[in-house]
Amino acid sequence: MASSVPPSGRVSRQQLVRLLGEWRAHGSRQGSAGLAAGIKLVVLDGQLPPGTVLPAERELAEALGVSRTLVGTAWDLLRADGLIVSRRGSGSWTALPVAADRTWASLDEQPLDLARAAPEAVPGIAKAIDAVRSRFAAELAGHGYHDYGVDILRERIAERYTARGLPTDPAEVLITNGAHHALALVLRTMTDPGDRVLVELPTYPNAIDAIKAAHAIPVAVPLVEDGWDHEGIEAALRQASPRLAHFIVDFHNPTGRRLDADGRARLVSALRRARTPVVVDETLVELDLDGDPLDGPAPLPAFGEATVLAVGSASKSHWGGLRLGWVRAPRDVIRRIAAARHAYDLGSPVLEQLVLAELYADPDPVLRERRTEIATRRDALVAAVRTHCPQWTFEVPGGGLSLWCRLPEPIGTRLAVTAQNFGVRVAPGSRFAAHGGLERWLRLPYTLPPAQLAEAVRRLSLVAENVTGSPAPISPYGHIPVA
Repeated sequence: MASSVPPSGRVSRQQLVRLLGEWRAHGSRQGSAGLAAGIKLVVLDGQLPPGTVLPAERELAEALGVSRTLVGTAWDLLRADGLIVSRRGSGSWTALPVAADRTWASLDEQPLDLARAAPEAVPGIAKAIDAVRSRFAAELAGHGYHDYGVDILRERIAERYTARGLPTDPAEVLITNGAHHALALVLRTMTDPGDRVLVELPTYPNAIDAIKAAHAIPVAVPLVEDGWDHEGIEAALRQASPRLAHFIVDFHNPTGRRLDADGRARLVSALRRARTPVVVDETLVELDLDGDPLDGPAPLPAFGEATVLAVGSASKSHWGGLRLGWVRAPRDVIRRIAAARHAYDLGSPVLEQLVLAELYADPDPVLRERRTEIATRRDALVAAVRTHCPQWTFEVPGGGLSLWCRLPEPIGTRLAVTAQNFGVRVAPGSRFAAHGGLERWLRLPYTLPPAQLAEAVRRLSLVAENVTGSPAPISPYGHIPVA
């Protein structure tokens, strides 16, 4: 049974030919099966979303230099698999097969999710899965447990750090189930209940939750107008004596700021004097929207001899569904984390690691395409906020995934709660504070398509008018998860 998503876009015959790549016809039967397989791959890879109108059979046949019969047979195969839907007078469009007991809601009925700053998958994941089949088959003869991660992925991650100016050996990399998992492992390895952990204000909500879950106490140092408050950080290191620090210096979540090379050197120097290890969240480092990550400031561990643990993830750069991250740290620290890990889990899934290693075999083309698309969405969101919410102020970030908007009144939580009734999910500023506050702030990710971003902001502008001066309503949806 195919999904019933209505047509919502169109792909030209030239675009479809480019997506099919090196497909060539080899006889009527084999050619039609090959064409169907090629289209199936780009549909399942997310490059032809459900509802994309396909070229007419005659047009595609001319573009490919094959018979219309071959294309028609391929269409029949795709219809049988539930991957396209055809209607007389309307043409054919892509679909996804769904179980008989499920219905596919109209795209218009789905909430506009601005709570999770997480884009869809990059093109090429389905191809990467096909490319690693033989390597995965070889893994099936073993037990499937890799304490530190699959070797090929550790090597590729180490190569990426080396290219960014931090020579790294694979033995200095531990693969985890995402950056959040990596932070949780570090906290359980390097802190005890009641220890203090230095953080920024604002900062990533899930980092705050992880610190509290480890029974540690977050100590927040507010960011200042031009970035990090180095004097405040140095004072907090002296007065609070934190056991660990946590910073996001590359496209800070939620503000989008980036710490320059001089600031990194000063930060590492202060941490070294205080003998405070630091976890640096690099989840967004690949999303440099105004430049190339390889040309940016070197990773924080390159600036001194302080104990720096860099935590990375494929969730924002490639896809959250891979659920893979890593820790880059000195070898003795990696061994300690791996030893502590056995109490919580026994390793990360093998197939996903092989797929990510394949994507990192030649990472730049995929990452360039990702950055181009995200930059387009950033600019669309900036235009939408300036049009519909001209009283909201923000800095246009050079990277990352979100705008950090200052509201004219302290209505962040009320706005977020009421917005759910308007079909928009958004995270208020209070979620980014270790101890509450920040009611004049709102994080707006630019991870949706431009048209949806514009509609979400239009709705938020109406919500803001409605909630001004009114008490906060009770949310029917409960806690809003943030990514």
